[in-house]
This record gives sequence, structure tokens and C-alpha cells, in this order.
Amino acid sequence: MFTASMVTYTESLFVYQSPIHQKVQMNYLIHVPADFRKDEKLPLMVFLHGGGEKGGDPAKIKIHGLPRYASKGGLPVRAVILSPQVPEKGGWNWWLLHEETFELIKKVARKYHVDKDRISMTGLSMGGFGTWVIGTLHPEFFSALAPICGGGMTFSARRLTDTPVRAFHGGKDTVVPLHESQRMVDAVNAAGGKAELIVVSSAGHNSWEFAYEETNLIPWLAAQKRPEKE
Repeated sequence: MFTASMVTYTESLFVYQSPIHQKVQMNYLIHVPADFRKDEKLPLMVFLHGGGEKGGDPAKIKIHGLPRYASKGGLPVRAVILSPQVPEKGGWNWWLLHEETFELIKKVARKYHVDKDRISMTGLSMGGFGTWVIGTLHPEFFSALAPICGGGMTFSARRLTDTPVRAFHGGKDTVVPLHESQRMVDAVNAAGGKAELIVVSSAGHNSWEFAYEETNLIPWLAAQKRPEKE
């Protein structure tokens, strides 16, 4: 799956009480290298799961993506991995919880003393939409975005002109149509940004497998830095 040397990770589970919606509690997993040093400034990589992984069982968070790899065979990078979970009851999604999700990201960034110039975000399906939403709301905060089989509001895409974006989508996706990613990428580029869409022609609603396992996406996310302010 990965060709680079694997970094072994340890896992911790926490619960975040929303300061905005008092009845909302969010599980979140933190993965750090097993030999993590407190004086080490690592990149922070945020993973947003899909709709099927909502609920109160944190094991669901590890079905796909970064937390899956970190909890099993490891990752080809050294980073702090944050993977929050949307509650099942109440009809919540990443859009409705974007404020507390962003507050949680900032909290984790402070706690683990991460490299604030290397905070990236990726997500799949519902998490792909969440990546677009939170990324466009806080473009100055993230070093890179990788939304997978997601979509968003094109009028907000102009905010990502300085943010590297790699989007992935299955050519045979019947759950979230390909044009959802295409229109967002086109809107970013029309505004002067540099967004890339990788279409996995043979994939349906599972293009994340190719994105994470068959490309350099994970090392790319970890390596990206926010541009220096003039």
C-alpha cells in the first residue's frame, strides 16, 4: 500500500463538549507517533469521516482514511492526526458543526504544539463536503485541503486562491456526482487559485482508497506550508 518507511502510531480517545450546541458531544481520536516528543513540532492533519461513520462508536472513525492507517499499519509521515466524529442523533453533519469542529482543531493544535504553518484537512463523502466548507470559511488557517467525493458552495471558492487543493472523485460515483467536485475546482481556478481534480475513472463512491493508498496524497498534505505573510 505505502512504499515509504512506516511510522507507528499510538491512539487516544477524547470527548469534546460543544460550546455552541450544549447537547452535542463529539468523540475524537488523536494519533501521534509512538515516539512522539513534546518538543517536536509536527504537522497536524485533520480527517473528516463520511456519513456512514456518524454515531457514538469511535471504532467507526477508523473504518476509512487516515485513522484507519494510523491504527493498523502506520503512516509514511510523522504527524498529529485528529479525527472527530459527528453524533448520530439530531441530524448533524460537518456543516452544522463547523464552528465546534474548527474550535476543536485549534484546541488540538495548541495542546500538541503543532507546526501552525502545516495544518491540513482531508475528508471523504460527507467529510469531503466538510473539508470544502471549513476550508473556505478559514482559508488562512489551512496549509492544504484534500476533499474526496465532496462538494461545496462555489461562491466561496474564491477564498481558496492561496490554498493548495487536491480533490479526488470517482468517475462512476452515483452517490455524489462527479460534477460536485468539478464545479468547486473550476471555481477555485477561475478565481486564480491552484486546485487539481483527480478523477478515478474506474471508481464509484470509494475513490478515497485510490487517493490515500495509490498516490502521494498523505506525504503531500504533511509537507504543505502556509505561504509567508508579506
